[in-house]
Amino acid sequence: MTDNKAAKKRIVFCDFDGTITVNDNIIAIIKHFNPEGWEKIAEQTIAQELTIMDGVGQLFRLLPASMQQEVIEFSISNARIREGFAEFLAYCREQEIDFYVTSGGIDFFVYPILESFSIPKDHIYCNSSDFSGERIEILWPNPCDEHCSNKCGMCKTTIMRRFPAEQYERIIIGDSVTDFEGAKLADVIYSRSHLTVKCKELGLVHHEFETFHEIINSMTNERKIAQ
Repeated sequence: MTDNKAAKKRIVFCDFDGTITVNDNIIAIIKHFNPEGWEKIAEQTIAQELTIMDGVGQLFRLLPASMQQEVIEFSISNARIREGFAEFLAYCREQEIDFYVTSGGIDFFVYPILESFSIPKDHIYCNSSDFSGERIEILWPNPCDEHCSNKCGMCKTTIMRRFPAEQYERIIIGDSVTDFEGAKLADVIYSRSHLTVKCKELGLVHHEFETFHEIINSMTNERKIAQ
């Protein structure tokens, strides 16, 4: 007898900062340029005392827009891709698993860093940026729908709701505060760092990982069990 889970189409919603990349690019950028007061804002955002939208918006507003080139160059050159990511994309293609990047990151580093991986642009969701004023402004083209009031900025649950639970086995891969709400909707959670702590706190079943090779192995085994 085939498990209902095996009959559903698998779909992956994968975080970018600290997940696809080894480091958290937003924190790395702000830490590198070190504007006064950034640590407090970062702490309040991770502790959910500030919404993601407010926290990330405030962090980038600390930097003058005149630093555009230095910020972009640093963010791209500093990023390191987590081991096994290219192989994981190949696995998803081979297994006909839909793969989406759902990132709280910013367009000026997300798109260039992912360019070599041939991910369709309409499968990459992230925030936008505006360097036209005095300070760097972050724009939010993927806001929360009527079911979410967390001011996520890039609302992962809004994206996930476009793929109904009745038809899809929704798999989330992430590491931080931007993944907390999505994890509550997911059928399968692959977690690191702050997301692991949150899953334990909420009693959510999760699989901890360090490389994408571990996720490939886990997803292969899960499917064998389900069949």
